[in-house]
Amino acid sequence: MDFKQMAVTILKLVGGEKNVASVTNCMTRLRFNLNDVNKAQVDEIKKLKGVQGVVNKNGQFQIIIGTNVSKVCDEIHKLGNFGENSSSDVEDKETGVINKVLGTITAIFTPIIPALAGSGMIKALLAILKLFGIVSVDSQTYTYLSFLSDTVFYFLPVILAYSAAKRFKCSPYLAAVLGASLLHPSFSALNTGDPVAFFGIPIRMISYGSSVVPILLIVFAQSYIERFAKKISPNAVKVFLVPLITLVITSLIAFSALGPLGNYVGEILAIGMNFINDKAGWLIPVIMGTLCPFFIMTGMHYCFAPIQQIQYSTLGYGTILGPGMLSSNIAQATSSLIVGLKSKNKDLKQLALSSSATAFMGITEPALYGVNFKLKKPLYASMIGGGVAGLYAGITGIRTYASATAGLAAIPVYISDDMSNVINACITIVISIVVTAIVTLILGFDDIKDEDTVEEVTNDSQKNSVKTSIVGEISITSPVEGEAIPLSQVNDDVFAQELMGKGMAVIPSEGKVYSPVNGTVESLFKTNHAIGLKAENGLELLIHIGLDTVKLGGKHFTPHIKQGDKINVGDLLIEFDKDSIKEEGYELDTAVIVTNSLEYLDVLGTEKTYITKNDTLIRVIN
Repeated sequence: MDFKQMAVTILKLVGGEKNVASVTNCMTRLRFNLNDVNKAQVDEIKKLKGVQGVVNKNGQFQIIIGTNVSKVCDEIHKLGNFGENSSSDVEDKETGVINKVLGTITAIFTPIIPALAGSGMIKALLAILKLFGIVSVDSQTYTYLSFLSDTVFYFLPVILAYSAAKRFKCSPYLAAVLGASLLHPSFSALNTGDPVAFFGIPIRMISYGSSVVPILLIVFAQSYIERFAKKISPNAVKVFLVPLITLVITSLIAFSALGPLGNYVGEILAIGMNFINDKAGWLIPVIMGTLCPFFIMTGMHYCFAPIQQIQYSTLGYGTILGPGMLSSNIAQATSSLIVGLKSKNKDLKQLALSSSATAFMGITEPALYGVNFKLKKPLYASMIGGGVAGLYAGITGIRTYASATAGLAAIPVYISDDMSNVINACITIVISIVVTAIVTLILGFDDIKDEDTVEEVTNDSQKNSVKTSIVGEISITSPVEGEAIPLSQVNDDVFAQELMGKGMAVIPSEGKVYSPVNGTVESLFKTNHAIGLKAENGLELLIHIGLDTVKLGGKHFTPHIKQGDKINVGDLLIEFDKDSIKEEGYELDTAVIVTNSLEYLDVLGTEKTYITKNDTLIRVIN
């Protein structure tokens, strides 16, 4: 796969560099924050080879690619100056409160998932080494792996502070300092039982190691305090006065109010989770096992991460994500595997089998978007299988003891002193595979016809048809001089998707439009920004000067013809003041479209990058 070319094409189809506020990636998705999501050509993106699907949720435009997503993201970053912040002003204005909250949680936790998963797998490795007696709990090796696996969880407030600051658009380094202050040993040393005060303001002594909610509230407050500090600080002393004000005021609010408030919220969530575990421990794995595909589609599965982390810090184990997602992910993998084994379509078979392999390891997006969601019935089968397996996981009360991507590789995170936990996890996997496989085979699926042979025959017949039916080739010269670009690069969906017909576009270097054909002026828009021509040979052309220039009401345009006039190649049709139009904020891309394209075999654009009014811009095959 040519990742560079894929990056170029994707960037073009999402509206170009100017439309991208930021872009980053998770394990399988490109996550764009677009200034105008309506400019993204969703259908064209879905057709790209290597793209499994497109999701626009919680303020993010997400393109599912699979395990090669980081390579594509790297190439995109080489093409422009893109940030990795997961928010934009447009997003904040356009999304509702719920979407803002969900989008914020997702954006904060997405970048740190690899760190949590990596540390969780170290814990899993440690459990295996301990189980088989390879290392002793008293050995230095055990101690080393133990503190290494615990580091990310203990210092989670610092890591979350950095990630949250990028979301809230404030200094990530000041946020990291605030996060670290919660864990500073001198702060812990103040907890002697005597009252503690800061400038006379009482402070509640709390252990913030592994906490989640307090630092999120603190950094949110920091974003406002920092902006206030920048506003009131003179430029000459801003470099040190802004961080001084930010750190002092935010820390005061943090230790006296937001930290304790966040701790209370965490305690309430912990009580709620304990209640559910005690009264209906089977419920969450069933819900997660059944509905996880939809949580993944919306990105909501990341929203459960804070609750899961609170479980780890308060209970020492987790039940929110692991059991249910294990059931669902294995079910997704199984249904995709069955499709791969049964399908007669070569491309679908290859995609389904490869997607199944990654899904068994816990990366389900390729299987979900590339196979199951498209075919529908395998998706239903995986939901049934995931729900049944989740029910068993819930009834037996299986737990995870570290964060890890839910798949076969994560089995060690279920290892504990009670071996029944990992045994029940393995039984859950078997149930998910068996039930999903049976239901997939019963429901079946509508296989995609293998069109390789058909395409070859069709292409051959088309070639022969072209050879026998071509009676001529119509050449259309360029009506303007400038840089020639494909219509797909024009920042307008109507033109880019060829909804009005095929053609080319030119970014003009001078403000004159000449007739490219001999014929008649069929229409001249009263705003003079567009003109319709009909050639003597029946060809119909639309020349549209600029994008959205109809809003100028004819200003800066001077016509030299009127509707009904006879014209010849080279006649001056319209003059326009390109500099004034650009100053008013309009793009000058001039579309030249064959509006009756369907009457011809093909419409081909020039391969030249710069073109004059005497050069051929379009060739029409009839």
